[in-house]
Amino acid sequence: MPFDPVVIREAILREHHRGGKIFYVTPRIKYMADLEHTLRELVPEIKIATAHGQMNATDLDAVMNAFYDGGYDMLLSTSIVESGLDIPTANTIIIDRAEMFGLSQLYQLRGRVGRAKTRAYAYCTLPHQKKLSHAATRRLEVMQTLDSLGAGFTLASHDMDIRGFGNLLGEEQSGQVREVGIELYQQMLEEAVMTAKTQAQSGHAAPAADEWSPQINLGMTVLIPEAYVEDLELRLGLYRRAAALATEGDIHAFADELVDRFGPLPAEVDHLLAIVRLKQLCREAGVERIDAGPKGAVLSFRKNRFAQPEKLLSFIAKNTARVKLRPDHRLVLMEDWSDAAKKLKGVRESISEIAKLAA
Repeated sequence: MPFDPVVIREAILREHHRGGKIFYVTPRIKYMADLEHTLRELVPEIKIATAHGQMNATDLDAVMNAFYDGGYDMLLSTSIVESGLDIPTANTIIIDRAEMFGLSQLYQLRGRVGRAKTRAYAYCTLPHQKKLSHAATRRLEVMQTLDSLGAGFTLASHDMDIRGFGNLLGEEQSGQVREVGIELYQQMLEEAVMTAKTQAQSGHAAPAADEWSPQINLGMTVLIPEAYVEDLELRLGLYRRAAALATEGDIHAFADELVDRFGPLPAEVDHLLAIVRLKQLCREAGVERIDAGPKGAVLSFRKNRFAQPEKLLSFIAKNTARVKLRPDHRLVLMEDWSDAAKKLKGVRESISEIAKLAA
């Protein structure tokens, strides 16, 4: 709600009169002085303490202990209180400028109250006449729906949907997630845990499955749009199913199901299914990464090896005008792909040709 001094005073005094404490959280230190002045005028009968991350450790510890012991009725602070605090008597929290907080921050802050049997209250306030961005509106709407126990995974899914994957699979990352993709990582983790348990029980090492997922970057949008499938959990389930498609027949059946349930496929979903098909060819060809642009593509072979190196060298020798092998063992395809459709078709044809060489 927009900041309303009448409602805020009523909320603070209600908590005070039932013997409880109040958190008042603001996103920036620069807002604290004006807000403290406003609150001291609004509720002069309340003892207010302030805390933020730029205070020295001794002063901050003293303030927090005094608040916990009942020396203050309300703690005005930044988001430093979002985790690690368990004060059963604090059962009202007011979040100033809530649109500036992330979804996980709002969820953690709301979790500071209601930690005992007493009914708790959380208020998310906004400046008057504030025009919210689409993402901020969605965050606040999601917060109103997360009202049950065990909502952590749902929260994380909504947060990922709002903010995107970020650079989780980007060049800055390393390790298994980057290699296999997020869709397969959880499955591989479960398999690794089961293998470790089996080994511990039997005393013998179990053979590891050589399962991997090629990474493909064609510079095009590859997703299931929210406008096409509105329900977040349903979209995530479709992503998991798409990642597990193994044959051309499976892909056709999946596409037909999407058309039957949600209507004609948008371009982004067409791209997604094309990438799934391309990943199958990459596994056959032993290509673990493709980076493609309008002038060609760079292919990286798994473990820098090719099943039939003599055939590959012969292929390069016959196509010197458009194929080169770099010193780092990466294959460069020089093509003129002026649009996404030509690029997708050209990459697929090239990988199919290399897959035949590897057979």
